[in-house]
Amino acid sequence: MSGTATVLLGQFTEEHAERIVERLEEAGIVWWVKRTSGLSRILFAGDWGTRVFVDEARGQEAAAIVREVVGD
Repeated sequence: MSGTATVLLGQFTEEHAERIVERLEEAGIVWWVKRTSGLSRILFAGDWGTRVFVDEARGQEAAAIVREVVGD
């Protein structure tokens, strides 16, 4: 079984994650997200947002997109 190796791009607000994913789509970068449930947000302070994962081979390009969307 072959697949794409992914890396964590970051943890973002839902609004930022949506804008980032749109840009990743436009750039043709493979991505997936992990959203936390309301209960997880209550029980675990570190699970406050949406985690975005991207194709490891295009991680630097994806990071540049994040900087354009949310700033430094």
